Amino acid sequence: MIHLAIIEDDDVIRNHLAAFFSGQEAIQCVIAAGSAEDFFEKAAGIAQVDLVLSDIGLPGASGIEAIPGIRRKFPDASIVMLSVYMDNDRVFKALCAGAVGYLQKDTAMEEILECIHIINKGGSVMSPIIARKVVEYFAPKRTYNEPLTAKEQQVVTAMVDGLSYKMIAARLGITLETVRQHIKNIYRKLQVNSKSEVIVKSLKGEI
Repeated sequence: MIHLAIIEDDDVIRNHLAAFFSGQEAIQCVIAAGSAEDFFEKAAGIAQVDLVLSDIGLPGASGIEAIPGIRRKFPDASIVMLSVYMDNDRVFKALCAGAVGYLQKDTAMEEILECIHIINKGGSVMSPIIARKVVEYFAPKRTYNEPLTAKEQQVVTAMVDGLSYKMIAARLGITLETVRQHIKNIYRKLQVNSKSEVIVKSLKGEI
């Protein structure tokens, strides 16, 4: 039997979640709270919670702020965030605080149910958009160790001198299109996106 706790400030959503999961054979909803504070008050009389399904935007302490307290009260409980917030800051704060899952609030009930069983078996779950954020965050960044050519170095010097593309072409005796290609290569090698970044790196002696 999975002892489930729900923290959700919207009465309709909370009651819907509680009713749905209470009707499942292997799940018992032991707490349905409208805030983190309400959860801890009700948890005082509860001996076991296996999984906490929590919103983030709550009155009082947020769902993320409540995670340390939940883990102290129920060390073996798994915590899953069910939220409308998909921004990187909240996602990674929740995961770093100890959440083992992060689902979008519009996730279908049947999918949430499946996720609960996955987590109960030791797994972790995330909505596809959240999983993508995590993969991109931890993916090794592409780096370029290729040094600038002599001509590219001359283009950088001209950029630092404040010359326009046309003036750089005239100084180096090359076409405007060639200047653009050199600058494109410089941006790629230095991993920058603007002329000002190139100038700053040059002035700092990083080129």
